[in-house]
Amino acid sequence: MTEVICSAKRCTEPAIWALNWRNPRIHDAARVKTWVACEGHREHLRDFLAARDFPLTVVPLSEMRGEGRVGDD
Repeated sequence: MTEVICSAKRCTEPAIWALNWRNPRIHDAARVKTWVACEGHREHLRDFLAARDFPLTVVPLSEMRGEGRVGDD
């Protein structure tokens, strides 16, 4: 299993959160994107997406593994 790194610009910390979001203006409900975050960037990335009114869920990254989604090699 590959270590997953935080999506925040210039961050090199391991990610422990998954932020699942979509832009409803251009994607239907089936198109969900995932950003990953370390503890230090979770709120910053969540706030960035929430400010744009994107549908968003934040879950522990461990819940995403094993579903063929994040960090499964």
